[in-house]
Amino acid sequence: MAISTTRILVSNDDGISAKGIEILEKVARSLSDDVWVIAPESEQSGAGHSLTLTTALRVRKLDDKKYAVAGTPTDCVMMAINKLMKDNLPTLILSGVNRGGNLAEHVTYSGTVSVAMEGTLGGIPSIALSQCIDGVHPIHWETAETYAEEVIKRLIAQDWQHDVLMNVNFPAVAPDQVKGIRVTEQGRRQILGVQVDERMDPRGFPYYWFGLASDSGVPGLETDLKSVREGCISVTPLHLNLTHDDMRRALAAEIQGPLAE
Repeated sequence: MAISTTRILVSNDDGISAKGIEILEKVARSLSDDVWVIAPESEQSGAGHSLTLTTALRVRKLDDKKYAVAGTPTDCVMMAINKLMKDNLPTLILSGVNRGGNLAEHVTYSGTVSVAMEGTLGGIPSIALSQCIDGVHPIHWETAETYAEEVIKRLIAQDWQHDVLMNVNFPAVAPDQVKGIRVTEQGRRQILGVQVDERMDPRGFPYYWFGLASDSGVPGLETDLKSVREGCISVTPLHLNLTHDDMRRALAAEIQGPLAE
């Protein structure tokens, strides 16, 4: 059964004023007459699946069906499902379009992907979308803008398992250089380490910036990394169950049972 686009929630981790969410809202409105935008007040990149528990959560209404939340991407989805849209829940959640790819192990840091995770936990089909960048050329926002609608339409026409979310990455090339869509597996980088940049503020106190170092090595044949490097749109189904079944069975055979007195 095709997934309904009757009511769409759009969110992100780059913030309510980001270029990517402007693009995704436009795409969502081409699919539905009922689009809500509920996103962080400011950038929350790297927030992952974090939730605000120790401070007050403030919500600012910008327009009919448009809200800025002073919290994380996960806060936004929880606020939508449990408060702002609780009487008529979204039938589809779209997250992004993120500035930069969310590939390989970086999905565990990604607030963009976490929006889709939280939506999936709430029983709502969810898609995370990201526009890869190469750090040299201007961001090809036009690539996501050109192909997002078609990719979403292809995905929502399929049957999904209830605990699966979709992670879409557009390659860092112009639209006419995109070679197609590939369904991929999550890749794995060979990370060289985290760059810790130490600086000094005007009062003489040190502060630090984290930066992710370049990856090395050649990714596997069917990974998201290889797909975008070769100019293809990567679509990766992600699973919420993190249990490693082979290890679970091996451990059960060896250590499961009564404890010694």
